[in-house]
Amino acid sequence: MGIEAVNSRIADIQSRMIALQTQQATATKQATSATSTTSGSGSTFATALADAMGTQSSAGTAKSFSLNSKGIPTELAAYGNGKIPANALEKVGTTNHKLWAPAAENLNRMISDAKAQGVKIGITDSYRSYDEQVDVARRKGLYSQGGLAAKPGTSEHGWGMATDLDLNNKAQAWMRENGEKYGFVENTPREPWHWAFKPKSL
Repeated sequence: MGIEAVNSRIADIQSRMIALQTQQATATKQATSATSTTSGSGSTFATALADAMGTQSSAGTAKSFSLNSKGIPTELAAYGNGKIPANALEKVGTTNHKLWAPAAENLNRMISDAKAQGVKIGITDSYRSYDEQVDVARRKGLYSQGGLAAKPGTSEHGWGMATDLDLNNKAQAWMRENGEKYGFVENTPREPWHWAFKPKSL
């Protein structure tokens, strides 16, 4: 991540913290019990801060993860590419698409933030099972041979760490400017719709 992106991320977190501190102060004034207010607002602040950092799970507890030497989450590596069980994946918004939970959470946040700025980001593909990878390779040909599919068992989609997005020119420009702030990178030539989630261990 470049210095500009890091600085932008820090500024975003700082602005969220200021907003949360304001909410915390308001909640403290309105509460009837100082003890319960301190506990409740502290919990809210911690939850919101974790969410601002992009590490908040849907259950409300901060998650941690580690990556192996190939950049694959260790929790997924044992399953194998294209063999990730459904309970290890998380839905993207209200769609039927699924990704590795941290990727899904960051994608949801990115789509929401883009929408608030008047930019629409759609999604056309996400996790692919091994059989689905075989089908895509059969239909679209292998990338190494001029097609558009990775060799089955090697696809970033097979780890639940890549998504194909539906982007118009405005959305494509927005992604190229902001995608990395959410962990998504455009890393496949000839496929401007393909965005891979490249997290850092937490």
